[in-house]
Amino acid sequence: MSGRKETVLDLAKFVDKGVQVKLTGGRQVTGTLKGYDQLLNLVLDGAVESVRDHDDPLKTTDQTRPLGLIVCRGTAVMLVSPTDGTEEIANPFVQPEAI
Repeated sequence: MSGRKETVLDLAKFVDKGVQVKLTGGRQVTGTLKGYDQLLNLVLDGAVESVRDHDDPLKTTDQTRPLGLIVCRGTAVMLVSPTDGTEEIANPFVQPEAI
């Protein structure tokens, strides 16, 4: 074993591709991954933030806010997922409301 630390994620295959990043505090950003480091600091180009609902800050709305070129600090990154090949599905655990 060498003394080098390796990241758990291999983000090299996502460079120059669209990714969705969820950050601590509920913020959600989508953009093109331009770079990263071993601390999971991410550089996103053409970043767009999904605006959160004022009544429920854990939910996002359909509104977006353009951010441009940003750096996401690795300590705030909770999730990184590709935008290609993913789709949102209905929550199967939500119970229909009684009438």
